[in-house]
Parts: sequence; structure tokens; C-alpha cells
Amino acid sequence: MLKRERHAYIMHEIDIHNKVLSSDLSIQLTVSEDTIRRDLQELDEKGNLTKVHGGALSKSFHFTLRNNIVYSQPEKRIIAQKARELIQDGMLVLLSGGTTIIELIKSLPPELNATFITVSIPTALELLDHPNIEVIFIGNKLLKNAQMSVGAEVVLRLAEIQCDLCFLGTNSIDVDHGITDLELEVIEVKKAMIRSAKKTVSLSISKKLNTVQRMVVCKIEEVDILITELDPGDELLKTFKKAGIEIL
Repeated sequence: MLKRERHAYIMHEIDIHNKVLSSDLSIQLTVSEDTIRRDLQELDEKGNLTKVHGGALSKSFHFTLRNNIVYSQPEKRIIAQKARELIQDGMLVLLSGGTTIIELIKSLPPELNATFITVSIPTALELLDHPNIEVIFIGNKLLKNAQMSVGAEVVLRLAEIQCDLCFLGTNSIDVDHGITDLELEVIEVKKAMIRSAKKTVSLSISKKLNTVQRMVVCKIEEVDILITELDPGDELLKTFKKAGIEIL
């Protein structure tokens, strides 16, 4: 495979999943990890991604609140519009991180009066701009790449909470493998979030459907609602509907 083809593949994976691991790319592209590291370094120097230890992050994932680089933003805004209809006054809502979650927060009506809990720093900061929302941030050790708090204390505090809804920004989702992700510490927190909510809502652009990462967040049966930018009757969503998931 030519270098430009490798770079195109890497950027495709980065755009969809926000992050990649050098070891995974090495296997997928059948080249050495040294080659992948050089590719990531070149793409970093061009400003296409952010190279980190063991892999790389999307520029939109490793963002500041005023960063305008958001992959598939029109699709994420459609998802946000659907998701906000689930949130009612007086609810206790748990949010993960990610650009789709940020779009959800931006779409919330100013008159909404509810309480939101998060472990994500960008999510918490975006919530602070809302006039009537109470914000609870659960902190502990900060995972720099994910910009969120992780660790045993976070998991224990989440276990003491019973939320109405948990909205998960989703890396990969597949009927057979459920929701999957890359980083163990992030996965442990997401598992705790799911256990702490009456209903779990997966927010996912359609390009992430039927994709799989190396570690499981939850089985598909633990997802109550799946929201994409697609029409609920779309052919791509039929297998998820057959699995008993409500599709919005």
C-alpha cells in the first residue's frame, strides 16, 4: 500500500472513531509500527491529527470549547435535535464526552430546568453556559487524551447515583459486539454510567454503525435507545431494531 493510501485510511479511521492505536493500524495495514509512527508524525506535522503516545487523536476530539473543527457536524446536529426531545424538566441526566454530546448541549432550550452529571471537562464547561441547568462534575484522576476523569473513585461515586437517562457518545456499535471502545479506563467509567441510569441512549453517526473496537463497553441488550442522523426506518438500522432497541 502506498503512503498516500495509508494516510487516507488513517484519516478515515480518525474521522469516524476520533482516535486510533498504532498497534491496530499496523495490523490493519500490514506494515510495521515504526511505519505507522512515521505516518502519524507526518499527519501531525500537517495539522491533520494530534499524535499521542501509542496512537493519534482527531483534532475535533482533542478540542477546546471554541474549536470549530467537528467531523460530520450536520449529522451530529440532527442527532442532537432528536436526543433533546427525551430530556424533560426535573430530570437527572448523565452525559459522557464527545462532539455529539456538545451539539446536544447546544441544542437544549434555554428554559430547560434539569440537572446534568458528567465526567467530561468539555461537557461540563459547555453546560455552564446554559442559564437554568445545574451541573455536577465528578472528578478524580484526569485522562488527558480523553479530557475526562477516570478511576475507582469515579466508578464508586457513579454507583451512588440513579439517573433518568445516560447519553453515551459512541465510538463503535454493532449488534453482535455491542458498544466497543479503545481505552480501558474510559470503558470502566462508561460501564459505571450505564449501571447508574434507568435508560441508556447511544448517540452515533451512521458511519460508526457495524464497526468494532477491541474492548467491550456493554452488550447491545444494555442499550435502550439508538439515535443516528438516519430515518428510523433506514435499512441500516433494521438489525438494531430486531435486537429490541428503540430507534430515533
